[in-house]
Amino acid sequence: MELGSFLEVLVFVSAILSVLLILLQQRGASLGAGMGSSGELYTTRRGLEKSMFIATIITCVVFVSSILGLLLIPA
Repeated sequence: MELGSFLEVLVFVSAILSVLLILLQQRGASLGAGMGSSGELYTTRRGLEKSMFIATIITCVVFVSSILGLLLIPA
């Protein structure tokens, strides 16, 4: 498998994983938050939520770096 085709597959897979991880993260944004009165307390991420947050950052970094790799590799 060539490096270019490997990077294309990596872009596709990391894009799908990034979208899924972003959509799976829950934040308590209720209807009142849209009107300016959120009233939520700041809580720290723990357990699965923290792991998903870190995995989201990693997949987004892989996505961006693989796109940059595709741009730098001559076709």
